[in-house]
Amino acid sequence: MTETETDTGTETGTPVQHDWQAWQRSWDRQQEWYMPDREERFRVMLDVVEAVAGPEPVVLDLACGTGSITARLRERLPGARSTALDLDPVLLSIARGTFEGDERVEFVTADLTDPDWPAALPRRPYDAVVTATALHWLSADALRTVYGQIAGVLRDGGVFLNADHMRDDEAPRLNAAMESFHAARKERDRAAGAQDWRDWWTRVADDPVLAGAARRRFELFDDPRLPKPGGDAGIREGRPVTTAWHLDALTGTGFAEVRRMWCSSTDAVLAALR
Repeated sequence: MTETETDTGTETGTPVQHDWQAWQRSWDRQQEWYMPDREERFRVMLDVVEAVAGPEPVVLDLACGTGSITARLRERLPGARSTALDLDPVLLSIARGTFEGDERVEFVTADLTDPDWPAALPRRPYDAVVTATALHWLSADALRTVYGQIAGVLRDGGVFLNADHMRDDEAPRLNAAMESFHAARKERDRAAGAQDWRDWWTRVADDPVLAGAARRRFELFDDPRLPKPGGDAGIREGRPVTTAWHLDALTGTGFAEVRRMWCSSTDAVLAALR
């Protein structure tokens, strides 16, 4: 499915007065419960964008969600332009509401599993393509395809940045120690009132403005309010999980240089130069 979008994504397709910034803040807090170093990875990503493409880059925010990267790009580099692409009706509604009236930001609804999704882009080539915590749901074959398509929409010398869940298996005892550490931190924060994924989506479904978009989202993907069979442990079954896999895949799909720019015990930011 591909369609260029210009409205706020509400049921009627017309802008609605709503506190979109409050939804942005709640999304940020929910994501930070899982990734307390989230802002640091955004800073590293934008450092690379600015270093490679200068102060006025044309950027594709791929699987943009609520527009977290675009918001920080716009704040840091006011001359930047962003194409924000996603499929989720709820997250796009929040993003459109947030950036309504900003001519530097344009929106595209597209499915990355559709081989023709690049045809929906309103401009190309891009100076940079950025994405965060969004592509880990793709299978290995699908992700290789998307990596090749990303290379195809970048200019020569452009850069792709992917911040996502990627682990290194060289130090299993350190990994286990850090996993226990983060689990205890999350438990403490949860007891203090932190909101998790399920809680956030429950609030979305109860919001009169977002309820229609939530129903469409649940039909497209799943209903995050419902427990997954067997829990979340199998969410990545059959999907690439190591940094080494991603580096090899990027090298094999049209990128001249690839390297890790940042990492935590569970995540990494990879940069790939076209």
